[in-house]
Amino acid sequence: MKTTTIKLLALSALLLLGAAHAGAQQIKFKKFFTGGTLRIDCLREGDAQGDTVWVNRWIDRSATWHGSHTQLIDPIENGDYRVAMYDAKSGKMIYSRSYSNLFREYKGTAEGKTTKARFEETLLLPMPKNKVKIALQRREVESVPCSKGVTGVAVTFKNQTVVEFDPDKDELEFNYHIGERTDLELHGDPATKIDVAIVAQGYSGANDPQMRVDYYRMKEILFAQEPFKSHREDFNVYGVMADVDAEYNTFGIDRYLMTFSLWKLHDRLGTTPCDYIIVMVNNEKYGGGAIYNFYAVTSMHSMAEYVLPHEFGHAFGGLADEYVDEDLAYGDLHINDYEPLEPNITNLKAFGLKWKSMLPANTPIPTPDNNAVPKSECGPLGVYEGAGYSAKGVYRPTMHCMMRDYAPFCPVCMKRLEEIFGLYTK
Repeated sequence: MKTTTIKLLALSALLLLGAAHAGAQQIKFKKFFTGGTLRIDCLREGDAQGDTVWVNRWIDRSATWHGSHTQLIDPIENGDYRVAMYDAKSGKMIYSRSYSNLFREYKGTAEGKTTKARFEETLLLPMPKNKVKIALQRREVESVPCSKGVTGVAVTFKNQTVVEFDPDKDELEFNYHIGERTDLELHGDPATKIDVAIVAQGYSGANDPQMRVDYYRMKEILFAQEPFKSHREDFNVYGVMADVDAEYNTFGIDRYLMTFSLWKLHDRLGTTPCDYIIVMVNNEKYGGGAIYNFYAVTSMHSMAEYVLPHEFGHAFGGLADEYVDEDLAYGDLHINDYEPLEPNITNLKAFGLKWKSMLPANTPIPTPDNNAVPKSECGPLGVYEGAGYSAKGVYRPTMHCMMRDYAPFCPVCMKRLEEIFGLYTK
């Protein structure tokens, strides 16, 4: 029997509709949650052949849940991984968030193809009132039948590890240490604001005058760019002094400045509200990095005014890099038989799910480069080859963008960033 492969198109549409439907469910916060915060420290170990993940410890992080009380099911699901909490009695999903991690990149490196490594993860969830099941899930690709003689490629979340948690019986550690915290700019209740913690590494102490200057610099850099500029009052910003082992040369890339010490980072944050974390490193060497729903890092290089919004685009919106760098060990990350997760790049496997509806009429696909567009402007919307580290086979929406060469965020990136605000402000 002849089998035709439909690469993600219709199936992805159904999956995305399912996610949107789940996000629309109304979960009554007070019915299921105490109002506190449960911190879960996990370990993920593996290589390119596979990985396992397990819970290392439960932590009672705070008497207050700083996240939204209404947007409890993640409708965007832009990450490679997801944590989902289910009420043990009814089986109903009552909380979920997707995220990515450094392991995704590690398994594409030369070392990751042959050698197992262990990575820390920290997840923050609302504290349940009663017994729950918590699923640590991984996005997996599988072939599924669509109709007679036809198969499709589905990318869905599958359980890796499912554990039970009973707040009345399971032993909890406590993490109520506040640390050297400074309130930098507050606009209201953390439950209806986007809480950003700026972690300062490499300073002499809480009274270091340079640290206070740099706090202000980072804060103003963040709000200098749209759409963050227009949403300034949707944010609370905090400063926390803590050395969290951020180092250059992550995965052999000199400019890639990241930390593997997730547990230490969250230990130092204590009870500080932190929907998003920015680590600012007191070093003038160029560098930075970010992981979706994990953290962003920047040095204090003179280019930080561009590096920070670029990296925050990764952490906040799950945006992909749009530049070409085929020397990276994981440079073929997006060359697959299925559409990349990130909203601002495509390999044309299911372009109808990306920005196709935003294109002007009669736009050629692919779109020829327009080298007359200055790098300070995005240029017309199209489908330009060269993105996601690859010169061929991966496409971006505009000639220039913050995610490519520090131009403003393009319309496609702006659309995704705008979608994120409602997850925290409602």
